[in-house]
Amino acid sequence: MAAKRRSEMMEETRAKLIKSARKAFAEKGYAAASMDELTAEAGLTRGALYHNFGDKRGLLQAVVNQIDAEMAARAYAVGTQAQNDWAGLLAEGVAYIEMALEPEVQRIVLLDGPAFLGDPSQWPSQNNCLQTTLQKVEQLIAEGIVKPMDAEAAARLLNGAALNAALWVAASDHPQDVLAKVVEAFRFLAGGLLATPDR
Repeated sequence: MAAKRRSEMMEETRAKLIKSARKAFAEKGYAAASMDELTAEAGLTRGALYHNFGDKRGLLQAVVNQIDAEMAARAYAVGTQAQNDWAGLLAEGVAYIEMALEPEVQRIVLLDGPAFLGDPSQWPSQNNCLQTTLQKVEQLIAEGIVKPMDAEAAARLLNGAALNAALWVAASDHPQDVLAKVVEAFRFLAGGLLATPDR
């Protein structure tokens, strides 16, 4: 019973720190966010941050993982509303790219994340997205909707295109203009995978 309570308290502490950091990173950016301020905001100490995340960078990774997981779930929900599996796969990619317009996603995941955590394609959360895309591509190949090809290569290229499009939108001085261009190009690129064009 005591072990369960201790485990629950640790989860509560982690959740408080992630919530506080998410707010601070969104408002001030990772570099300008003060560890003392964000721990005080959570009603905790720096020691709690170090114990749970190792350092500020570890906390950023946890925040990015949380937001990225939410983005994937939202994109998946959009995809499930599509008329067929192919349209669903495209809708998920477009939804992910469109989230680059959201200030929190833009600043934390697409600007600060790569700057302080390195290549996004190597993040655990991106690997989860890749696995989901891979399963869908394999299914579409099996159904004859997508040309017979290496499913992993196709999934990596689709994910890479969506991620790089989102990074470009986030870094642009005119994100709305860039968004329209990249969504169109993403659809054209993806369309090349189809066994029969114009699905």
